Amino acid sequence: MVWRNAVKIALAAGEAFGKALTKAVKEEIKVSQQAAERQAASSGGATREDTRQSANANARLGISLEESLKILDVKEPLKEEEVRERYDFLFKLNDKTKNGSFYLQSKVYRAKERIDEELINRGEKEREVEPKVEEEKKIEEKKAEEK
Repeated sequence: MVWRNAVKIALAAGEAFGKALTKAVKEEIKVSQQAAERQAASSGGATREDTRQSANANARLGISLEESLKILDVKEPLKEEEVRERYDFLFKLNDKTKNGSFYLQSKVYRAKERIDEELINRGEKEREVEPKVEEEKKIEEKKAEEK
C-alpha cells in the first residue's frame, strides 16, 4: 500500500515537472525568436526571410558569414573587388607548390564562396553560370542547328 502511494506521488511529480519544463522551453524559444527579430531590425533591417536565407547558406556551405569575413579580413559593407583581391592574394599565398597549406587554401576558397553567396542574396552580384552549363548549352544549340 505504501509503495503504491509512493509510485503515484512520483508519477504525479514527474508529470508536473514535465509540463513545467515543456512550458519553459516553449517560452524560451518564443523570447529568443523575438530577441532575434529585434536584433535583426536594429542592425540594418534584416527581415526574417533574410535571416532564413543566411542560415540556409551557412548550413549549405558549412561556414558562417562572420567567419568568412574574418578569414578574408574584409569588413562590411562588402565590396566585390576587395573580396576578390583578398581571395587572390591568400589563395596564391597558400599554394601547395609554394609550400603553402591546402587546408588554408580550402578555407580561403570556402570563405569567398560564402561571401559571394551573401552578395548574391543582397542583389549586389549576379550568380555566375558554371562553365559546364554554358558548354552544354552550346552543344545543344549546335545539335539544334544541324537538324
